[in-house]
Amino acid sequence: MKKGVDLVQDLIPRQKIGRQIDVVEERRFNNEADAIKFFELARYRLLDINNWYSLAGNSLSKFQLVDLFGNPVERLAREGDYIKIDIPGPGTILGGGYDWVLIEVIIAKSAPGMDSLALRARPTANPLSKKMDTAHFLTEKATSTFQVKRIVNNVYAEEHGRNEKANIHTEAVVDNIRNLLVGWAASLGLSYPQWKLLVKGILEGQV
Repeated sequence: MKKGVDLVQDLIPRQKIGRQIDVVEERRFNNEADAIKFFELARYRLLDINNWYSLAGNSLSKFQLVDLFGNPVERLAREGDYIKIDIPGPGTILGGGYDWVLIEVIIAKSAPGMDSLALRARPTANPLSKKMDTAHFLTEKATSTFQVKRIVNNVYAEEHGRNEKANIHTEAVVDNIRNLLVGWAASLGLSYPQWKLLVKGILEGQV
């Protein structure tokens, strides 16, 4: 039953290099009707990229949804959108001071007693630049897969990182050094608290 609505296994690439991370939060409701209502809120929150910073309790990084043409937008995320990430400290030269990921896929699935929505993002080049080097502290092999799902009375929020390896072979030497340091910090577990705060924030409050 649980496997039938869990989209994550279909979206997460096989772990081959670097680090992996799995962050899961669960909230139990008194009845299915309440769980259904809250799942709709959790679904909205997952796609509301511009409010991730607030959901995570004003944690370290800020997130801005950007469209295919590189314009900031105030709406829910769509496949093909970008997320511009402002990580504390020096940003990337290639990214114009930011780290960039592309939303590769958004998929939803429902079955009796179950609902789910998943989003996968991958480091990418700066859409505002002609340069093709990945503008992120991780390489383009890395992915972040987010999911919210409901199984009867339980609602879950998750983040699954795969193949997280520092991006140290760009044409910008300064970026390579910066990416090595940020990647090293992430490998020590410093990115885990941020995703933990986000998935927890998605499940907090009332409808």
